[in-house]
Amino acid sequence: MAKDFYQVLGVPDTATPPEIKKAYRRLAKQYHPDANPNNPQAADRFKEISEAHTVLSDADQRSKYDRMRKYGAFAGAGQRSPASGGRGPGGPGQVDENSFDFGDIGLGDIFSSIFGARGRRGEEARGSEVLETVVEIPFRVAAMGGKVPVAVTVNEQCITCHGSGAAPGATVTTCSECGGSGSVTFGQGSFAVHRPCPKCRGKGKIPSQYCGTCAGAGEIRTERRLNVTVPAGTESGAKIRLKGQGNPARDGRPASDLVVSFQVQQDRFFTRDGLDLRCEVPLNLAQAVYGTTLKVRTLDGKKVVLKVPPCTQPGRTFRIKGIGLEEKGRKGDQLITVDVQIPAPAEGEAGALFKKYAEMVGLKY
Repeated sequence: MAKDFYQVLGVPDTATPPEIKKAYRRLAKQYHPDANPNNPQAADRFKEISEAHTVLSDADQRSKYDRMRKYGAFAGAGQRSPASGGRGPGGPGQVDENSFDFGDIGLGDIFSSIFGARGRRGEEARGSEVLETVVEIPFRVAAMGGKVPVAVTVNEQCITCHGSGAAPGATVTTCSECGGSGSVTFGQGSFAVHRPCPKCRGKGKIPSQYCGTCAGAGEIRTERRLNVTVPAGTESGAKIRLKGQGNPARDGRPASDLVVSFQVQQDRFFTRDGLDLRCEVPLNLAQAVYGTTLKVRTLDGKKVVLKVPPCTQPGRTFRIKGIGLEEKGRKGDQLITVDVQIPAPAEGEAGALFKKYAEMVGLKY
């Protein structure tokens, strides 16, 4: 009998999707091959955990599995075979007609939910896989454009073992799990799905001693720094793709691309409203009553003169055309809102005069 997927994850068959996901994350982190480089039993356990989660996390697949499980249809399941041909009970290349592996039901990317690109340590983690990063940029750079420094972590080939994962002088043997192919097959015939072998990490070879520099991974994580051009008018969530700036070329595959997502920082003075820029300036009571002339900062660091007329009410907004953001030949404006600041009650002679003024013009208080 194949192992029960609910037992593999340690959850009841009534477990909710969040409970299944939580159990998977906990077990996968514990038994992932990267955390247990010299423990083949952990690699086998990780495969079981991944298979169980792949099925139970999908509503349709889980429903099919539950029906098969209810009627005992998974007897003899769980057969796995090396990608180089496999071995069924009848001998090399033969298929046991009574066997079936529930890991065959639509295996997806079992690593992405917890490890992302970093978690896929085999062949899938190298070469053409896109690398993504998020960078915060100042409001002014986002609005006007410019360059920002970006640091990304990439997988470089280990300089000690040159990607083999073996320590200098170590004996390298063919992986017994995948037969040297670097991948294993879940299922049979038309249901077969290939995945990198977790025992040899997709290399097909296992050294007697792993490289001390990279711990057998064949690659090391290094930081690369580059300057990225930010287009004018960039908003939070905008992305640019840099060809060949991701992980270096490996095994005949081209270097991967780097996708940079921008997160715009808030500005203490400006906010954005489409192509318009909004800001707020304070006015004292006398300026609001009698009018005044202000110098207001613009996005490019210069000053613009704003004439405030007498009797300006709090919250009034003035528009200065053509000094906002620009896009495809269109320019926005700068919108300046005045904040009239009311002083605290005056004391002494000044207070007496203000009260007399209020009485003269009929203001009640």
